[in-house]
Amino acid sequence: MQEKIKSLLQEVEAFSANDKQGLETFRLRYVSRKGVVGDLFEELKQIPNEEKKIVGKILNELKQAAEAKLLVLSEQLEATASSNVDIDLTLPGIPNITGNLHPLSLTRYRIIEIFERLGFNVADGPEIEDDWHNFSALNFPENHPAREMQDTFFIEKKSGRDSQDVLLRTHTSNVQIRLMKSQKPPIRAIMPGRVYRNEAISARAHCFFHQVEGLYVDKNVSFSDLKQTLFHFAKEMYGKDIKLRLRPSFFPFTEPSAEIDVTCLICKGEGCVVCKRSGWVEIAGAGMVHPNVLKNCGIDPQEYTGFAFGMGIERVTQLRYQVNDLRLYSENDIRFLRQFRTSNIA
Repeated sequence: MQEKIKSLLQEVEAFSANDKQGLETFRLRYVSRKGVVGDLFEELKQIPNEEKKIVGKILNELKQAAEAKLLVLSEQLEATASSNVDIDLTLPGIPNITGNLHPLSLTRYRIIEIFERLGFNVADGPEIEDDWHNFSALNFPENHPAREMQDTFFIEKKSGRDSQDVLLRTHTSNVQIRLMKSQKPPIRAIMPGRVYRNEAISARAHCFFHQVEGLYVDKNVSFSDLKQTLFHFAKEMYGKDIKLRLRPSFFPFTEPSAEIDVTCLICKGEGCVVCKRSGWVEIAGAGMVHPNVLKNCGIDPQEYTGFAFGMGIERVTQLRYQVNDLRLYSENDIRFLRQFRTSNIA
């Protein structure tokens, strides 16, 4: 039996495999349980005990040699297969495919860039807010019809006299309140962020959207400052030929108040579905900060005045890229998003 084992060891050492079939033949003959080595282990049970130790030792050496040889043959075949691959070194390289910013992000960064040049800082605040910061401090009296202008997602309604309802903010004006409470004038900041309102989803409205609000509080701030600031923004965002108009309006937190319209860039002022055939599209609401709001934040309205404005980033993006359906921004359709590669956007 020892001679047979030595003969098989020589076979293992001399075996060569040129393909996967040869490798499988080697495995079945020398490594598998039903191969010749497995048969020898069965025969080992029949030999006398005094010989088992010697024969068992050389039989284990044969088994280990077969397993090591199988590994070597496998690695040799893999190396040969990879070296036989034809590579055309004259072919151009495959470029890295990078992603692109969302159109709302592109517009948001552009808005920030414009206002930063005017000296505005960027501020942020919580999306989950209490009633005081979202409504009461902004001159919304309890049960006042003005609260119904913004359908609210309430997280927790509290009934105690001194308790505050918890809600998803309906505008980023809550950040203005937090700024005025924590910082003394002069204050000049914009507040971009996501807001939530319980509205039916359509081409013109959504239950969540993005706003950027601005606030400037200092001595001798006038409505003229507000008008020139927004006029400069419109020119920078939409081009020098854009027209701007202000219409009297009402907001509880500003007085006087105005709505800001620009020429509809989709129809060029001729009238379309987006502008409701008027040739104008509203982009912002604005006004002088109400004295009650300044008082609520600990600022003396006799010494300081200020203006505030707010605009929807979706609406600005709609005009900038002439997208006529707000739902496209949140559907994550890659065919839509690929149109806004950063390198192709001015």
